Amino acid sequence: MTLSLALTAAALLAAEPTNLPAGHPPLGSEAQRPAAASQGMPEGHPNLGGATAGAAAPGAMPDGHPPMTGRAPPTAAELLQQLDSMQGLREREKTFEIASSLGKLYYTNGRAADAIPYFLQAEEKGKAARELFLAQRKKLGKAAVQSPTEAKCGFSPSAPVEEMAAAAAERAKKGDTAGAAACARAALEPVLEVESMRANAHFLSGDAAGALKTYERVLEVEPTSADALFGRSALLYETKGEDLKSLQTAHEGFEAFLSAHPDSPRAGLARKLGRMTDEAVKAGGFKKWQASRAEDRNIRASKLDLSRGGPMMAQGPMAGGGLRGGGDNTAAPNISQETVQAMQNVERTPELEAQLTQTVEQGEELLAKGRYDEALAAYRQVMPLRPDGRVKAGLAWTLVGLGKPTADRVWGVAVGSDPAAVDQLGETLKAKGDTKGAKALWTKLAASAPDYASQASLQAKLSQ
Repeated sequence: MTLSLALTAAALLAAEPTNLPAGHPPLGSEAQRPAAASQGMPEGHPNLGGATAGAAAPGAMPDGHPPMTGRAPPTAAELLQQLDSMQGLREREKTFEIASSLGKLYYTNGRAADAIPYFLQAEEKGKAARELFLAQRKKLGKAAVQSPTEAKCGFSPSAPVEEMAAAAAERAKKGDTAGAAACARAALEPVLEVESMRANAHFLSGDAAGALKTYERVLEVEPTSADALFGRSALLYETKGEDLKSLQTAHEGFEAFLSAHPDSPRAGLARKLGRMTDEAVKAGGFKKWQASRAEDRNIRASKLDLSRGGPMMAQGPMAGGGLRGGGDNTAAPNISQETVQAMQNVERTPELEAQLTQTVEQGEELLAKGRYDEALAAYRQVMPLRPDGRVKAGLAWTLVGLGKPTADRVWGVAVGSDPAAVDQLGETLKAKGDTKGAKALWTKLAASAPDYASQASLQAKLSQ
């Protein structure tokens, strides 16, 4: 079996799973073919056949027309099953694009440890570009690295990493230091993305040291990387509380993050954690700092905020948390034992509860306006501290709206645990003016939980 399956996996992650040309009429199921054959086809299009005729004969299709099997494309789970059965797949030579696509497929489907070998293979393909960039940047001294446009690299969005690295190397041979540095940096852009994801994968797999080392690699090339700056500082904060040098590095990292990304959704959390690490350094470590305070609930709550997150590419400390699954970080928070203990010790003050409620309400307001990315950030912040039905419902509907790979799984958890909370979210959306979104939610809920739909009279709501 060839590695073409990996390309299918990449396509499944990046686009709608279809192999038909743009504008091609939909090919229905077996039961739908008779109707499709009689209407909706362009003039002169070959007949798709009747109910008993099956698929049209290959000879009737234009040259290069994809085969019409009538079967749905494979799901991510089916692809993973096929990949798992391919002996020696990990060891085979792969392009950067194939190796990174395989890693992302495993990563976004909750298999962080299995993603790491493929990410490493992808990064190996960028090794030459990395070495070239670091060498050329050193030659530049204090001069800034030009943008690819300024250097006229001329790379297309789909240019392979190896091809871009080769072009940068040619410019270096000609003595064009500035151009070589700029083009090599452009070649490293997708590599840095993979490295950030690998850092999160290490974190999710319980390897904090591996995550820190990988974040350092990203920062070596891109000192202002938002994901790496925040991720490294967050991990140092959580795992090196008595190491003053590490705490100082964490503080400096949070400050650098705020300087480079003042408008980031994580800016508020970075500011809070930066202040706390600075105070801990001055006190001689977190234990001494805690001992000097009458109450430590603010410390504990903030550490929980650190571990918020949702499916994976988002996930891990670089996303301000670590929800399993995807992006996307979407199933349940994946946090350290220390943080779990912190969660158990948090004092549920009226102020904390009010803040959580306010954040949930903000998420619902964003959902009603279709601002799903911002809503996801809000739910990630609340989930570790209040994983109730209302929050699960909001997170699930947010992922559905974003079309994330783990949306169906998280939706199933929300509906299975508290369908009434999902139903109530529909009422909330309707009250906020999103009638279309409310009906879409109720329709999906009726299909997912028919018993509840009958009991709650969802059809009556849908007919209004």
